[in-house]
Amino acid sequence: TLDDVEAQFEAFDDWDDKCRLIIALGAALPPMDPALKTDANKVRGCASQVWLHPTVEGGVLRLAADSDAAIVKGLVALVLMLADGRRPAEIDAAEIKARLDGLGLSKHLSSNRTQGLASMIGRIDALAKEAA
Repeated sequence: TLDDVEAQFEAFDDWDDKCRLIIALGAALPPMDPALKTDANKVRGCASQVWLHPTVEGGVLRLAADSDAAIVKGLVALVLMLADGRRPAEIDAAEIKARLDGLGLSKHLSSNRTQGLASMIGRIDALAKEAA
């Protein structure tokens, strides 16, 4: 959960440890079916390639996701912790941004990565609104 990640971040003294954790979170994401890596599922505004594929199951939004960059895949995993498995009406882009801002990522990510993270959150927000 993001609460667990926040606790681990607080225990780490340097960014390298936090970065390794983010990469490990990305590596733990379930593999995305290559057939879902389509242009329609691509997130615009990311320097790396990021794909998000939504489905609604039992009234909740399920998101399959992947990236071709390890750190970005970890950022995707963080975003999914706050969106995947929730009812579309419960997904709040401002809340997701605030929770991730609380990790202090913007101090360490390049402007391209920060913009990409915002694009991921925006795409999930749009997908949630479409599904609602």
